Amino acid sequence: MVEQTLAPGARVGIVGGGQLGRMLALAAARLGLSSHIFTDRDDDPAIEVAGRACVAPYDDERALARFVAEVDVVTYEFENIPAGAAAFLDSQKPVRPSPRVLALTQDRLIEKNFIAGLGIEVAPYAQVDDAGALARAVAQIGRPSILKTRRFGYDGKGQTLIRLGSDLATAFRSLGGQPSILEGFIPFRCEVSVVAARGLDGDFVAWDIGRNVHEHHILATTTVPAGLSAELAARAVDKARRIAEALDYVGVLAVEMFVVEDSAGLRLLVNEIAPRVHNSGHWTLDGSVTSQFEQHLRAVCGFPLGSARAHGPLEMRNLIGDDIFRWRELLARKGACLHLYGKSEPRPGRKMGHVTLLRDAEN
Repeated sequence: MVEQTLAPGARVGIVGGGQLGRMLALAAARLGLSSHIFTDRDDDPAIEVAGRACVAPYDDERALARFVAEVDVVTYEFENIPAGAAAFLDSQKPVRPSPRVLALTQDRLIEKNFIAGLGIEVAPYAQVDDAGALARAVAQIGRPSILKTRRFGYDGKGQTLIRLGSDLATAFRSLGGQPSILEGFIPFRCEVSVVAARGLDGDFVAWDIGRNVHEHHILATTTVPAGLSAELAARAVDKARRIAEALDYVGVLAVEMFVVEDSAGLRLLVNEIAPRVHNSGHWTLDGSVTSQFEQHLRAVCGFPLGSARAHGPLEMRNLIGDDIFRWRELLARKGACLHLYGKSEPRPGRKMGHVTLLRDAEN
């Protein structure tokens, strides 16, 4: 399909109606673009801020045909789109990032092989298709290690820790006996993420690196700057650039990395790629010249990319479950920028919003 550069007034189709779709739709309006959401839930938070919405199963080809006929370009806010749906949309209109990227990042083993094939270091890993393969993988990689399903895992779902004494057959069954991957447990110094964008013309822009802290397998905070040396930060950005270029990527992506320390010094191990706007980039809404959401739309529409310069030091905190009830306290805090996602029901582990604390504004 011929690459197409759009203009304000175009309609962007967004597959997925969660908070990322909501923030993309809001950014689209700022750029004079309209948005059309495709989701399988009629209470998704993106619907109430988008120009249009189509609610149907993701594999409903008739609904997909109606949706894609009304847009100029398609993007997505989550990875787990059925391959057939992505291919159908791509046959009608440009899908950015491409379905090839989706296919790669939907499978942890394929993704690890791709990253390692670029000469970029990852944690030790092995393919696990049955309980016998798990026993062989544990013998190779050791314990502790982490068994993960190859597909459809996020926020700690679809994984289990293999400890000394863990029953391997039970561990494999606990994940449904699905094709999996065993990863070595990395005693890392910290986790960081590079959130970056690559344009239709190949232009590449990265934001300041964020240092991430997880609680109960869910991102709790991202702090900027991450406290890395200039040399280590440059190496991290270079890895993200190499990945984006190898994928001929268009849009915003996040590359999560572990900083590990040994006798040779500090090293960076790539953990995973997220082919979309990312939770660890939410700080850019208030803390950067161009947010990740605006930048993603600039990229997929063929607009020039904007500046990723940060305004100053900050911390982004996720509001999980009942944290949402702190909204009044957070609004009263100097330097706090509150974003609530419009979800009706707070549940444990559910992301209800986030707050960015601008450190310079607190002083």
